[in-house]
Amino acid sequence: MKTAEQDLNQVIEEVKQTPAEYWPALAQLIRVFREAVVLEPAEATFRRGWQEAIQGQVQDLSTLWDGIDAD
Repeated sequence: MKTAEQDLNQVIEEVKQTPAEYWPALAQLIRVFREAVVLEPAEATFRRGWQEAIQGQVQDLSTLWDGIDAD
């Protein structure tokens, strides 16, 4: 079974094999990927949602499906 260190080494080797001129784009891809897969803790999500609701940043439930064709 692979360890986290082995996975990291594999990523590093892939980066090393990529021409340096592409490293900024690769870094951006990694950043976007991380942001997409790493979830905010449930407590923080709840607190943010609660604050939005208190501030009136809500959407009427009846409008949630507007513009979506469900055939």
